[in-house]
Amino acid sequence: MPKVSNLFFKAAILFLIVGIGIGIHMSISHNHNVIGAHAHINLLGWVTSALFGGYYALNPAKAERRLAFIHFGVYTTGVAIMAVSLYLLLQGVTAVEPLVAVSSLVVFAGVLIFAWTVFSSNTPAVSRKARLA
Repeated sequence: MPKVSNLFFKAAILFLIVGIGIGIHMSISHNHNVIGAHAHINLLGWVTSALFGGYYALNPAKAERRLAFIHFGVYTTGVAIMAVSLYLLLQGVTAVEPLVAVSSLVVFAGVLIFAWTVFSSNTPAVSRKARLA
């Protein structure tokens, strides 16, 4: 399995553990005020990261590109920061609202990187200098 796939799957499992933990806490406490954070962690963290890992496992040529690792770093960092800041915002810490907004844009940037990866050619890019030789 490509390294980036493995990284996405490991991150997905960590997000799943956190998401389930928050879900259990909400259930025990009967306080569901952070359900939005719970949903984001499970959907963006667990599900989407696992899907990214699966895509790269099925497309090893694209998984070897530097862009795949940039995608992992941007997306995973964005989701982690968004999860924490959204959780705090829903707990009433309004000072983190700008952090929620910025991290949401970082997550979106990660999705755009993935879109570029999906729609790009399977063949590696050849430099202009190599084409002229």
